[in-house]
Amino acid sequence: MVQKPIIGMLLGDATGVGPELMARLASSRFFDDYCRPVIIGDARVFESGMRIIGKDVGYQTISDVSEATWNEGIPVLDQRNLDPATDFEIGKISVKSGAACVAMLEVAARLYTKGAIHGFCFAPFNKAAMKLGGCAFESEHHLLASLFGHTGPFGEINVLGNLWTTRTTSHIPIKDVSANLTARTIDRAIRLADSSLRSSGIARPRLALAALNPHAGENGLCGREELDVIIPAIEQARAAGIDVSGPFPSDILFIKAFAGDFDGVVTMYHDQGQIALKLKGFDEGITIAGGLEAPIATCAHGTAYDIAGKGIAKTAALENAVRMTSRMAAHKAAAEGVE
Repeated sequence: MVQKPIIGMLLGDATGVGPELMARLASSRFFDDYCRPVIIGDARVFESGMRIIGKDVGYQTISDVSEATWNEGIPVLDQRNLDPATDFEIGKISVKSGAACVAMLEVAARLYTKGAIHGFCFAPFNKAAMKLGGCAFESEHHLLASLFGHTGPFGEINVLGNLWTTRTTSHIPIKDVSANLTARTIDRAIRLADSSLRSSGIARPRLALAALNPHAGENGLCGREELDVIIPAIEQARAAGIDVSGPFPSDILFIKAFAGDFDGVVTMYHDQGQIALKLKGFDEGITIAGGLEAPIATCAHGTAYDIAGKGIAKTAALENAVRMTSRMAAHKAAAEGVE
């Protein structure tokens, strides 16, 4: 009998909605259908999440994943490093909570590397808190790449429903986008999208590239990036056997994509895809750590300080992140012939 994957469930930033989201999913036994969960974080923070939702969740405190039985309540790998009574205030950035988030990622990466878990899913982090807490990297994805010693392409993959998006440039000013569009950067984004989709079980992903300029540049009348850089990158990817087409003006591309014409979209800059996905389903989108060896996903939304602690945060995005992490872990195990 094939067992469900063991998935680490990181509580996220304690000052946001993460603990209450995890507590709500645990109380509804949502995890049971997809994986064998292990909560990673301070047990007292998990308990604070229970108090917020007004439900008592039975849990088993463990010091090692090997102790988890899944029949004595949900296993909690207690980090004992964050006291809700003294260390933070809900809805406000906390240095100690940021440091605890960095520690969660370090623990999860170590557990995955030694085979104790098959992937991990994390509730929202606060990047500013993590940097204040000692994270020297641009984002949690860069930290993860360092922890895994990863040297190949990696980056955020945003997913809504069956549509995956990745971007060629990310956190840079709009004025710098064109200068950073090269055959190398576009090819990297295409290959990252293709490999990430394949890791979820899609054998031959259908990709589309967004144009940079209005009307896809109007054959050079409204910008030359399409002719000089984007189309050559598409032709190079096709020659390598990747099913990719475009460039399409982004004001029509996502209509086609949401209709199911493509599995993935490669955009040229950060908001080009983010606006479309968040307008379509802000409460449901997820982010995958594309390119890394471990199945990792999180909510696309943030810590939601405006509603944290009120017990009204929606769980849809975290549910989707759990489903995706479990799906990727199961596919990886099947591909490697592991039961």
